[in-house]
Amino acid sequence: MAELIVGKKAPGFTAKNANDESVKLADLVGKNGIVLYFYPRDMTPGCTTEACDFRDNFARIKKLGYNVVGISKDTTKSHTKFIEKQNLNFDLISDETGEICEKYGVWREKVFMGRRGLGIVRSTFILDSSLKIKKIYDSVKVKGHVEEIIKDIQEL
Repeated sequence: MAELIVGKKAPGFTAKNANDESVKLADLVGKNGIVLYFYPRDMTPGCTTEACDFRDNFARIKKLGYNVVGISKDTTKSHTKFIEKQNLNFDLISDETGEICEKYGVWREKVFMGRRGLGIVRSTFILDSSLKIKKIYDSVKVKGHVEEIIKDIQEL
């Protein structure tokens, strides 16, 4: 995996969305860019809070010319249920093989409830319309994260 740094092009990918449609990263970009966020698992408390925060602020992000896309290793079926249950208004991408997570360096050892193991480290990438990385958020804390993203997009 190449090191991901601000100013470099983000790794491309093709994967299935919640509608089981094959989509490319380039197809998901808004006018000015994309907010690509990685999260551990559908329907869990922290991931639900984060997704709902993106849902509630999606119009603000869209108005700034950015799209929002979430990625986890959950199945497309799980994503569909999550979208329906939480009334999400943005795409979720299924990375069942973990290939995208590996490319973005978010599949790492982490500690959860005192236990060590591999998993998705909650991370967000802001990419511009040419898919260059503008900002990287690593080991994200859910509370206040979406507001921070909006503030940062306004300053880009």
